[in-house]
Amino acid sequence: MEFTVESLETPALTKAQLAELLFEQIGLNKRESKDMIDAFFDLIATSLVDGQDVKISGFGNFQIRTKAPRPGRNPRTGEAIPIDARRVVTFHASHKLKEQIQGNGAGADDS
Repeated sequence: MEFTVESLETPALTKAQLAELLFEQIGLNKRESKDMIDAFFDLIATSLVDGQDVKISGFGNFQIRTKAPRPGRNPRTGEAIPIDARRVVTFHASHKLKEQIQGNGAGADDS
């Protein structure tokens, strides 16, 4: 049995795999598929950078949240250090996605 670094990592769905699915299932050529996936994620990223929430019906919401500055602590030394204010992205799954995850586990389609 051969072990690779990839086999030890948690499997992830990549942009390349999404582009391949568009190529196989919809019939776009590989270049169009890659461009469409890149444009999709660029649009989401640009919207979030601009402070706009992104809502994908049936999937979930990506929201920008501003976290206030707060006191922190260096875990090694115990020294108090300030943590600056920052913007973070949060994701909240839609009820439909939550139901699919809870009901199917493998992501099969109930409809």
